Amino acid sequence: MDRRQQKTRKAIFSAFNNLLEKKHFNNITVQEIIDEANIGRSTFYSHFETKDELLKEMCTDIFDHIYSHELHSETSHDFSLSDHGLLEKIAHLLYHLKDNKENVIGILSGESGELFMRYFKEYLVTMFEQYPQSIKKDVPKDFAMNHLVGSLAEAVKWWIAAKMEPKPETVAENYLKLIGL
Repeated sequence: MDRRQQKTRKAIFSAFNNLLEKKHFNNITVQEIIDEANIGRSTFYSHFETKDELLKEMCTDIFDHIYSHELHSETSHDFSLSDHGLLEKIAHLLYHLKDNKENVIGILSGESGELFMRYFKEYLVTMFEQYPQSIKKDVPKDFAMNHLVGSLAEAVKWWIAAKMEPKPETVAENYLKLIGL
């Protein structure tokens, strides 16, 4: 993607997020996104087929980096030298949610929150599959995965509602203690 496309994409994301802060997801039209981003209709549709796809891409942009196998030094945190265990992965995830706080809060504030949480949980499944030790052997895998994903998703919602006050490492540590890891 060239710089012009990246700039347009960023403008679309920003416009969408601004609208999400004011309106429910289902009440936002593509025309409003186009107007807010100050782009043409064909430009929007060259990037996204629907606003649902736009939301999914917003989530993908937030999550793809988090779930890469390599953790790099970043402005708000540095896990590049860590052992890349589940604690670091969860803390890394929380830092990225905090770094994208405006987008995440805007998305979660309306009907888009359910869709966001569905995408988020799909990524959590991928994360937990990278750490098979987190899945108890004496319970069915799908049951364990549902518990791990659901409880972490709820912990993240709690953390966001608490204005992201406990440090990400503290939340990650408490979550792992709670599930017995």
